[in-house]
Amino acid sequence: MVTKVPSRPLPRRPRRAARLLLAAGLASASLAALPATTAAAEDDKSGGTTLTVAVSQSIDSLSPFLAQKLTSTSIHRLAYEYLTNYDPKDARTVPAFATEWSASADKLTWTYRIREDSTWSDGKPATAEDAAWTFNKMMTDPNAATANGSFTANFAEVTAPDPRTLVIRLKKPQATMTALDVPIVPKHVWEKVGDFSKFNNDRQFPIVGNGPFVITDFKVDQYIKLKPNKKFWRGAPKFDELVFKYYKDGDAAVAALQKGEVSFVPNLTPAQAAALKTQKDIKVNDAPGRRFYALATNPGARAQDGKTFGNGHPALLDPAVRKALFLSVDRATLVDKVFQGHAVEGEGYIPPRFGSYFWKPEGAQRRGYDPAAAAKALDDAGYRKNGEGKRLGKDGRPLNFRILCHATDPNDKAVGKYLQEWWGALGIGLTVECLDSVSDPWVKGDYDLAFDGWSVNPDPDYVLSIHTCGTLPATPKDTGATDNFICDKEFDELYAQQAVEYDTAKRADLVKRMQSRLYDTGYMNVMAYPNALEAYRTDQIASITTMPEAAGNLWGQDGYWSWWSAVPAASASGDGSGSSSTGVWIGVGAAVVVAAGGLLLLRTRRRATADDRE
Repeated sequence: MVTKVPSRPLPRRPRRAARLLLAAGLASASLAALPATTAAAEDDKSGGTTLTVAVSQSIDSLSPFLAQKLTSTSIHRLAYEYLTNYDPKDARTVPAFATEWSASADKLTWTYRIREDSTWSDGKPATAEDAAWTFNKMMTDPNAATANGSFTANFAEVTAPDPRTLVIRLKKPQATMTALDVPIVPKHVWEKVGDFSKFNNDRQFPIVGNGPFVITDFKVDQYIKLKPNKKFWRGAPKFDELVFKYYKDGDAAVAALQKGEVSFVPNLTPAQAAALKTQKDIKVNDAPGRRFYALATNPGARAQDGKTFGNGHPALLDPAVRKALFLSVDRATLVDKVFQGHAVEGEGYIPPRFGSYFWKPEGAQRRGYDPAAAAKALDDAGYRKNGEGKRLGKDGRPLNFRILCHATDPNDKAVGKYLQEWWGALGIGLTVECLDSVSDPWVKGDYDLAFDGWSVNPDPDYVLSIHTCGTLPATPKDTGATDNFICDKEFDELYAQQAVEYDTAKRADLVKRMQSRLYDTGYMNVMAYPNALEAYRTDQIASITTMPEAAGNLWGQDGYWSWWSAVPAASASGDGSGSSSTGVWIGVGAAVVVAAGGLLLLRTRRRATADDRE
């Protein structure tokens, strides 16, 4: 996503206790904390174990205020606590930095109780003042609102009356108040920062945080290293070190897995997954994914000041051209030939994994594969073919488009070849421009089309917000939170309505109407919902938590469960110190559900993380 910085792909205990709080009234939500593991709370006994994860996506920033890529935001989930987290079993809201919360009768004032046992990794106590400072900085400094500003745009005031109480007063109701996916940072460290637009938080290590891991080292496009936070309230992770190692080439990452040089590889191709399934000491996880795979069309890059920029093809501003391109994409073939069955045909913006928000077009609205109808749409709109069979634009020149492709993603290249064939039959040329990083041309608006994809979280607010007018850059020189410069009044009106709607059914209906509108504009053509295809070495990882429990993913979770819970194979065969009190474990056998102790859960909506485009 160019997430804003596109890049694509990706992926993300168990027992719930007695009460589900909050119905329509959103009364006080008193939630018990998930239990800490006694073994994990002790000093590491695994003797220098390292869990190495292969990644193909660059880190855009180690600043939680700027980072939007999946790899970056996944690391921030490990290094910082959020007010709430998501239960790995079913994605329900559970306590994190906040242990309980309540809303006033008018739902305009929210009060959070901040836990007493959270400590920054430098030994200082983590308090409500840190949370208040984080939100206030985002409210008062546009640069600090770059990544997650949509969460605080509606905040009127944030205060910390005492170290354990955080109060947020809203301008109007906000449906994401139990899903504020914003990393809380230590005030005593970050208040020294000057320009938030330039501070990438990558010069001084270790980086102070209060999550399960501490970032200890980083080299651009090489690696990022983390150590267990022995002060983490839920218990320290069991591996002595967690390393995310960058691989530009997917085959090289798989070869490293086979040699035992890395422990885990996400985003496998079907061919890679098939080959790995037959190999000793390697477990392949194939589960329904939480992301979509799409074509994004440049709608004419513009800023909030009204100025346009970029070099997007003007013909794509014509709905008839976008419709023709839509009708010339055979989703069934892509799922069968490119994804080899490890995906579901896409149409709506929210993957079927999120049932209540899932939408698909019906009847006449649906634009299925129909080359004849595509040709007719172009003919009727005046785009005729010349003697060489080339479709001519309104300027009399042949239509030739460019599409941004991620050089590290074989799916982009494979789909690009099909598009060249299908669109070529229409008389339209297509140049596939594969780059190591598509970020620069994307944010400059220097593209016609681009392969796009986002991870969607339990609450879809964030991935919907990136198509609103308010996320456009302030000026052409600025960087906004927009995905691909879409600004549509009808979409914005629906977004505003869902943002304040607490009724679950009504909000779901509004979200579906937003997807319908996005579909009709033709600016986003969702082609598939890929499975999470990933693999790990069972001689290095004895067990690890998937999310959700049934057929869940490991990479890119809504939380830190996979890497926090991972048990080294060496310790699993020892005295039992590697066992964990949480989760669903995918180990060298069947999945095992381990009892987690009592939870008091809050069932409300969650927003999508800026899990950002990969």
